Amino acid sequence: MTEDDWLAARFEEKRDHLRTVAVRILGSPQEAEDAVQEAWIRLSRCDTGEIDNLGGWLTTVVGRICLDVLRLRRGRPEQPVDEHSPVLVDPEVPDPELEAVQAESVGFALLVVLETLTPAERLAFVLHDMFAVPYEDIAPIVGRSPGAARQLASRGRRRVQGRPELLDTDAHRQRELVTAFLAASRNGDFQALLEMLDPGVVLRADGAAADRGAARLVRGAAAVAANFSGRAAAARVALVDGIAGAVWTYRGEPQVVFRFSFDADRITEIELLGDADYLREVELARFDG
Repeated sequence: MTEDDWLAARFEEKRDHLRTVAVRILGSPQEAEDAVQEAWIRLSRCDTGEIDNLGGWLTTVVGRICLDVLRLRRGRPEQPVDEHSPVLVDPEVPDPELEAVQAESVGFALLVVLETLTPAERLAFVLHDMFAVPYEDIAPIVGRSPGAARQLASRGRRRVQGRPELLDTDAHRQRELVTAFLAASRNGDFQALLEMLDPGVVLRADGAAADRGAARLVRGAAAVAANFSGRAAAARVALVDGIAGAVWTYRGEPQVVFRFSFDADRITEIELLGDADYLREVELARFDG
């Protein structure tokens, strides 16, 4: 058996699992097949000697492909979804496993709810809650930290479980917390900052934000509070991918996004992100009022 034959055989062992993952994320057997095929193409072109866990690597690749598909969907004119939608019914795919997956996991009601999630929320929720993929593995797929990936999955879970009132309450409280945090930062109120931060809070900055003077990595409430005291004067509260955060803009263009992760009434993580590719893709919106 040649090396190519061996690799193809290993991939076929994973195909059903990958197809199931893709169907549950996308809700479309045809798009799922396309995603799996694209994963094979990427695998066949890479140096497999650097892959320690083939199953995990392929799941990550399929996740990224599916995320791209979801983002492309959001850029198209909206299409009505009903019981006759080709996303739900595909007579060209007789595979009983796919039909079972559709019936159990991508039924009409669930699909409608999933369509209300952002692509990152949808991916994080499906991978974690349906396939037990760790947040540490989901994070690089969505371009977030593990804490932010947890937050995305949590928001998706609440909507799927039909608890919008809890989501609204959390969003309102998180907005208040970010607003108070920025105010304390501008005023140099160290004690107020300290009270809003979890003892184990982590501050991270990507390369672009660090080039603008942000610290790369700071751990602990006291150190993070000291880092923000008297700063963030130009930051304004915003929705960042549907979660309360902040953004610093210059001449109307975002320069650095502040992503927050929360646990009850404390901030557990702050990310400062200024990468140009990230800024082009992130969903930013002002809070009403």
